[in-house]
Amino acid sequence: MHKHNLHSTRPARALSTLTAAVLLAGCSFIPHYERPAAPVPPTYPLASASAAAPQSAASIDWKEYFTDPRLQRLIGMALGNNRDLRVAMLNVEQARAQFQIQRANQFPTVNAIASGTRQPSATTGSYANQFQVGLGISAWEIDFFGRVAALKEQALAQYLATDEARKSAQISLVAAVASGWLTLMADEELLDISRRTLETRDESVKLTRLRLENGVSSELDNRQAESLAQAARATYAQQQRQRMLDENALVLLLGQPLPDDIRASLPSSRLADATPMQALPAGLPSDLLVRRPDVRMAEQQLIGANANIGAARAAFFPRISLTAQFGTVSDELSGLFKSGSWAFSLAPQLALPIFDAGRNQAGLESARAGREIAVAQYEKSIQTAFREVSDALAGQATLQEQVDAQRAQAQADAKRFELSDLRYRNGVASYLDLLDAQRSLFATQQSLVVTRLQQLQNQVTLYKVLGGGWTAPAEETPRS
Repeated sequence: MHKHNLHSTRPARALSTLTAAVLLAGCSFIPHYERPAAPVPPTYPLASASAAAPQSAASIDWKEYFTDPRLQRLIGMALGNNRDLRVAMLNVEQARAQFQIQRANQFPTVNAIASGTRQPSATTGSYANQFQVGLGISAWEIDFFGRVAALKEQALAQYLATDEARKSAQISLVAAVASGWLTLMADEELLDISRRTLETRDESVKLTRLRLENGVSSELDNRQAESLAQAARATYAQQQRQRMLDENALVLLLGQPLPDDIRASLPSSRLADATPMQALPAGLPSDLLVRRPDVRMAEQQLIGANANIGAARAAFFPRISLTAQFGTVSDELSGLFKSGSWAFSLAPQLALPIFDAGRNQAGLESARAGREIAVAQYEKSIQTAFREVSDALAGQATLQEQVDAQRAQAQADAKRFELSDLRYRNGVASYLDLLDAQRSLFATQQSLVVTRLQQLQNQVTLYKVLGGGWTAPAEETPRS
């Protein structure tokens, strides 16, 4: 340290120089950001006139959309216990900390310094002491060309993108739990159909065996009845296994076992009696830019990639750092804070890249390529969102008609089976006609349940792809 009187004018001049340097800092080489045009048509192919409705799916809370108390309870459990959502929330905390680290780099780090040395004199051979106490700033980069600020902007964009990923994870979780619950209801209904069909076919086996013993029917009829009964038994076992697999999948989403009272209520549940979900306005494709967290996440990643270009450009310019110390120095401990012992040192350093074997140019080219990648990913996220909404609207437009047709078909097949059974018992029709009616009825009943499930799951999907399932708390303010 160089000793100076505390009232010397040199510290004032140094402070003025430092202040001027800080004021000059802030030049930014970040390119001006413009949101890319959405590469999708202006409207959906099957959007209805309800698209102008004031309330969008994203503004409807999941408790208002899924009104079944059992399903609301399951979704609440999943939001509190699902491990994937927990990881997404922790990722947000990690990204926030990384942003705070980058932001802290814009400010000097002030350290307290205390040291003491004792060394022999080169001339007299005696030992000399030196004690020092003060404050120090070590290699603080004065951000003249905005490199540190650009890195901070990139970290901020990454933090916001991670926060959008958390919202997207919650939306997906809510939809997955609702879909899993509906799947369990369909499994129970399919099991009931298979159980009743198996009972009917077992009765048919008994009847054909009795008719065979009385010489009324042939061995062929008996074997056909047994074959049909075993086929129903195999289907029943398969559906039991699928029912257990679907429950395991739902348990994984919940993060805890399925409550006993909810499991006990499933056998009496029917998809036809499921609580209806309200109609949703599709809106316009441009609405997806603000409604869908995954699209907003892709845009934040694009903003971060744009900020990286600013940091890469700034690397071509001089990097100015400052090391400074201010404190008191004395040969004796008792003289540390006496008048005349105060001193300071100011050591600015400028590093100008002259030859780096193309490192900075490669960094700039990499940053530019990263931005182009982010643009393509952002556009792909919009196209994916448009396709998902269009698919859900296609299902909405056709599934109800399919359900109605299959319901009418199931009623016709039930009547056909009843008449075929009556004709066979009276010896008017062959057993082959009865078997064909049984197979047709079983297949139609199963198809009707599956189509009902598809229709309900399509409503869940439409709610999800329109950005429903996550709403900001009242106290949260929107971020720019």
